[in-house]
Amino acid sequence: MRASRPRVVVVGLGPAGADLLTEATRARIEATPPPQRFVRTRRHPSAGAAAPAEGCDDLYQSAERIEQVYEAIVERLVAAACRHGSVLYAVPGSPSVAERSVQLLAADGRVRAEVHPALSFADLAWSRLGVDPLAAGARIVDGHRFAAEAAGERGPLLVAQCDSAEVMAAVALALPASAAVWVLHRLGLDSERVESTSAAELPRWRPVDHLTSLYIPAMAEAPAAEFVRFGELVATLRAECPWDRTQTHRSLRRHLLEETYEVLEAIDGLPAPAAPGDSAGLDAGRGYEDLEEELGDLLFHVFFHATLAAEQGQFTVGDVVRQVDAKLRRRHPHVFGPGAGAADEASLAAGWEQIKRTEKGRVSAMDGIPEALPALLGALKVQKRAEAVGLDRGGEAEVLSRMRASLEAPASRRDEEWLGSLLFEAVELARLHSLDPESALRVASKAAREEFRRAEKA
Repeated sequence: MRASRPRVVVVGLGPAGADLLTEATRARIEATPPPQRFVRTRRHPSAGAAAPAEGCDDLYQSAERIEQVYEAIVERLVAAACRHGSVLYAVPGSPSVAERSVQLLAADGRVRAEVHPALSFADLAWSRLGVDPLAAGARIVDGHRFAAEAAGERGPLLVAQCDSAEVMAAVALALPASAAVWVLHRLGLDSERVESTSAAELPRWRPVDHLTSLYIPAMAEAPAAEFVRFGELVATLRAECPWDRTQTHRSLRRHLLEETYEVLEAIDGLPAPAAPGDSAGLDAGRGYEDLEEELGDLLFHVFFHATLAAEQGQFTVGDVVRQVDAKLRRRHPHVFGPGAGAADEASLAAGWEQIKRTEKGRVSAMDGIPEALPALLGALKVQKRAEAVGLDRGGEAEVLSRMRASLEAPASRRDEEWLGSLLFEAVELARLHSLDPESALRVASKAAREEFRRAEKA
């Protein structure tokens, strides 16, 4: 049954000109009638050796994603093989190295793929670099999927398919700016270039075409596989889901707020912390499943907003991480600074606010408090900012005194301003006891709901 299936004979056209074709490849091309010859691309320098042949370059123009191109090539080859019984498929380099269409073809049960070896771009690369890939422990990855395929790797890496400025820029984003990179361009041709540069320069390196590859001797930082794959998922949803395609930063505001509150609700559902040294009776796993799920939903919004910004050429999620990393290091001199050492919480809070005021160019301690904050949280932030700059409104006795005065006010003065002042003092009381007024009110509301439910059943 295996022998009865239509056959696709796969040969490699070598990494450069026709002088690097093997005699076996030439013989198989000559043995195949022209209507049964196919080449992945006519742009390859040695594609003329298979002429006349049908190319697949048109599929690159009609597909939205590179994977769709490879899938369409397989469908074209399978259909032709079913018509003719046998076809020849010639690919650049070696069919066994960095050829996704050949991998898909070999896995397709409708045809029988015969894959024949050839000289690959990697053979020339190792020669030009003076690298023994076995001794160096080198790995070959696809430039179109560099971030995902290189995740967790430390190098060295030979990066194939770096055929556009966009791919070069994507590789650069996944590397430290100072990382050393070799650019290998048009190996084996008169226009060959082998040059050393840095990751920061890759987006500006020219020219770039289908004969460009990279060599990275070492990965100083390995991108996290999970985050890379998640970023790809968000980008796919943005491109292919009708709902995601219509979203903007502003349209997502309500959903972001809802997800934030769901995270808070999951945190409220966690078991109460045990006393120091006492873990008896504490179910450490209870409630954490909900928190894990809700944090994932919130993370989706972070990636989605970064994806929207990247579409506008503003920033990527990598920029977001780098920015907050640098900011947190600046704002924690007691941890990362030259005089790092222990400090009390009060002095840390004051120092934190001063650093932020300097960075943002704020004149007042009240500058930069978001107007959209929930009212209780906004009041707490105002009070903490005031405390950080030494504007003390007194202790608990003074707060209670002001609250009693408000409660004794005549009915004619009990308006919105009166109620606001009373709530503000309640927030002050919470702050003095290191309590979160938002959380406290949610706890009280939850208790009231349960009490009302019990009353309904009575």
